Amino acid sequence: MTLLPERTLSVSPQLAATLGLEEALLYQLLGDYQALAGEGAWVDVDSGQLLKLLPFWQLRDLRRIVASLEDTGVLLSDGAAFGAAESFRFCLVTTGAEPPPRAARVAPARKTTRLIDSGWEPAPDVVAQLNQYGIPRDFIQAQIAEFVTYWSERNEPRHSWNAKFLKQVVRLWREEETRQVARSREVRMFAAWQPSPEAVELLNRQAGIHSNFIEDAIPEFVLYWQERGDARSTWNSDFVRHVKLQWARYTATLENDSEPRAMNREWQPSEDLFEVLQLANISREFAIRQIPEFVLFWRESGQAISSWNTKFLQHVKRQWVRHCTQGDIGHETTQGPAPATRTRDRSLVDDLTDRSWAN
Repeated sequence: MTLLPERTLSVSPQLAATLGLEEALLYQLLGDYQALAGEGAWVDVDSGQLLKLLPFWQLRDLRRIVASLEDTGVLLSDGAAFGAAESFRFCLVTTGAEPPPRAARVAPARKTTRLIDSGWEPAPDVVAQLNQYGIPRDFIQAQIAEFVTYWSERNEPRHSWNAKFLKQVVRLWREEETRQVARSREVRMFAAWQPSPEAVELLNRQAGIHSNFIEDAIPEFVLYWQERGDARSTWNSDFVRHVKLQWARYTATLENDSEPRAMNREWQPSEDLFEVLQLANISREFAIRQIPEFVLFWRESGQAISSWNTKFLQHVKRQWVRHCTQGDIGHETTQGPAPATRTRDRSLVDDLTDRSWAN
């Protein structure tokens, strides 16, 4: 038998309160050996291997703890002190059970393999040991039918189906605990949700995304996921991915639309801009309805703008916020006065940080 290094050792609080902490730890570890040994109440374990598994105890400590368990009546040995021979022969006595007769040390019998029976069930000792690990009895019972079906179909013989079942249930329970922890952290999106400071810093400082752009993305993100009604534990990660994707599309649109020019009657937003709006969950139809008003206003203003797509994106976002907060108010008939500073004299950063559309 081989054991993985750095194996996690667990102790049942109830067992520790009954036997003592050290005794409970050794008792549970020996219980693992007994469960894996298969048939037979007496088990031989390599003394040196047990010492390596418990490096925080010396030989004298193990002898003392073994003696304490023997005095309590829950452990039987062949009479020799622990470490006196290469292997330690023992038997654990369960509560209410008659202790088995002491067996002379003999060469271990060769184990036989066998197929699983259709009516197989785990031994009571295995169930009790799984209970000590904190695994509910109903969870254990729920695994039996699938375990039997799977190994019946595989048609593979094993030395000990109890040991196989013990390992499988422990693994499945650890996976279930992980899922339960994840589910306990899941929450639904709510109106007052805000990204964590760490998420904002990641986007602002490391990804180089302007704070205003991040702030503008929050209402759209919240509205979309509120309507979906999903519960998640990763809202900050989802928000970071959402903003990064929007930013990449947004900057790509600006790079292809940088020459100042006046608005013309036939102007239409680029397809890339509609993709950016789609990421913000603003429909193409809604954006198209804003084009006539937008073109009319800026034709009358006579200004030359380096990025009409950027201006239109800001205008659509403003209209969308009004639409979502006040209902569909139709087309805006007026816009605020044109900014005093000409757009051609402003930098790309100025355009990115322009908050006039949100006023």
